[in-house]
Amino acid sequence: MTTCTAPSYSAKDFRTEVKPVWCPGCGDYAVLSSITKAFADLGLEPHMTSVVSGIGCSSRIPAYTNTYGFHSIHGRGLAVAQGLKLARPDLTVLAAGGDGDGFSIGGNHFIHACRRNVDMTYIVMDNRVYGMTKGQPSPTTEADWDASAMAPPGGTGVSPFHPLGIALAAGANFIARAFSGDPNGTAAIVAEAIRHPGFSFVAIMSPCITFRDEQREWKNMVRPSGVESTTDSAQAARRLMTDDGYNIGVLYKGNRKPYGREIKATHSVADLDKEFNL
Repeated sequence: MTTCTAPSYSAKDFRTEVKPVWCPGCGDYAVLSSITKAFADLGLEPHMTSVVSGIGCSSRIPAYTNTYGFHSIHGRGLAVAQGLKLARPDLTVLAAGGDGDGFSIGGNHFIHACRRNVDMTYIVMDNRVYGMTKGQPSPTTEADWDASAMAPPGGTGVSPFHPLGIALAAGANFIARAFSGDPNGTAAIVAEAIRHPGFSFVAIMSPCITFRDEQREWKNMVRPSGVESTTDSAQAARRLMTDDGYNIGVLYKGNRKPYGREIKATHSVADLDKEFNL
């Protein structure tokens, strides 16, 4: 009797031949490597994996990953990703975006994706600036940042969006922060996020040294959180109250049941047509 084994894929198998066009030194290169490493470490198969994105530098990810992919419109990547996962629950679905795409025009989708708790993973590469459109402040930009000609003198004066706090309050089932300068650690967190049931959110600090050269110092500022993740949302909230934005690791692992409905298998297009017969 012949024994058949599932094919084993390496991180390289999850990369396309399309050459990334990010700026030299962009953190997104390392994030791409972390994502493909996580896919390989989990034993996923390219044809059973899908990457969905919105618009922005980080949203180029689907072009560089050898999986099914969808490059959607600005801020709507989560809507597309959730629809895909609900229609095809057998697929591993990962959505990728940036701080502008995810927290500005896509902010409402982010909040409701957290509370809906579809079994998928959302990765946001946060560089606290609109890089693709040449350096405007984003929702996560510090209120006093005025180093760019695109920023108001003295900064916006607006408090930055707090992704982890919003995710926790809205009901995300897994919340973590990673740093692109630690690709292996980031890959481990992404893999853990994919394994965890429900909506998993990973904020990845991914420097944009083209428009925010001072972010080179992030490598000297980030640190392991020093505490184990918690299943208690109140405890996670208390930790966030004293978090300075540079603690790396898994913050919260919830146990909410993922949202979803049983999908009945169809055997042909004719079976689908019958549902529309009057």
